[in-house]
Amino acid sequence: MTDQSDVTTTDGSTDDAAGSRGAPPRLAIVGYGGAGREIHARLAAEAGLSVTAVVTRDPGRRNQAAGDWPGARLHADLDSLLAARSTYDLVVVASPTALHAQQAAQLARAGVPFVLDKPIGLDGHQARAVVEEARATATPFTVFQNRRWDPEQLTLAGLLERGELGDVHTFERRWERWRPVPRQRWKENDPTGGGLLLDLGPHLVDSATQLFGRVESVWAQLRALTTPTEDDVFLVLQHEAGGGLAASPRPVVSRLWAGSVVGAPGPRTRVLGSAGAYVVTTFEQDGSPFEVFDDDAPAGTLGWFTRGRDRSAVPAAPGGHADFYRALGPWLGGDAPPPVDPADAVRTAEVLDAARVSAREGRRVDV
Repeated sequence: MTDQSDVTTTDGSTDDAAGSRGAPPRLAIVGYGGAGREIHARLAAEAGLSVTAVVTRDPGRRNQAAGDWPGARLHADLDSLLAARSTYDLVVVASPTALHAQQAAQLARAGVPFVLDKPIGLDGHQARAVVEEARATATPFTVFQNRRWDPEQLTLAGLLERGELGDVHTFERRWERWRPVPRQRWKENDPTGGGLLLDLGPHLVDSATQLFGRVESVWAQLRALTTPTEDDVFLVLQHEAGGGLAASPRPVVSRLWAGSVVGAPGPRTRVLGSAGAYVVTTFEQDGSPFEVFDDDAPAGTLGWFTRGRDRSAVPAAPGGHADFYRALGPWLGGDAPPPVDPADAVRTAEVLDAARVSAREGRRVDV
């Protein structure tokens, strides 16, 4: 039985209005902090979807949810949300990482379709357990790997599919920022589920494997410079030959950086091939000494195709993160595959597990 003290609606209504068939899915969001409100709710609104329920105990965040989504039901916990099943079609889990596996299992056992923010577990064991639970209960779920819809990722994917870089041998991507004083939030200070390896690592590894295929081995350096867990990450991935979009005859090597104490962020993306290179200098206004490279970039372009000193601007591919949310309706309706295959998230978790072993033991680790 639901405790009605934990369930409120912002318009005073107590009716459970079921979504009409064929309409865009109604969303329930679990967690309304930086991820839930600033990313998921924002993108859902951009995609034309509505949030009809929110789970959060924090009074300030409840007020924000009530203001953002008038009429949405507010719940104090997941049990209360599940008791109001007719008020939403899909649950978006945007809670702290340490809660993902537990909440995913609860949703799967209830048979409620869900989106799980990355990473789907603290390690490969938890990630596999989430996928197995969903499979056993035939519960649809997908993973929020929104960086697959980054403009630079889409633009690079087009270059690779057209073979314009030739045989690619090296992929480099940096997610670096100047934050010598950590923010007071769980992502930076919770040793259980925080740190850059679990925060940015899933994005970096997923981007590399989407482009260049399965990872065979990992070499890693991980350091904690200003936080209790990793805030300085360097991964070297060797991919299987012929995998991904590049289909290069030799194994592609990915070099991936994530750092918080980086006063001079390096080029965001650099891809090297036999016909030239693709370079993106900056990323989301992080600031970089390489920004001057883009001073004369034409409108509608993103990055440069370069051969030594010769360069030409690359037209930006269309698309953006809200396309993930636009894909949810066709997926739930059975007209399209999930936006992200959960099996991909398991392989990413296994790569990150191998990175921890590599950093601890100082050796390359097979995946």
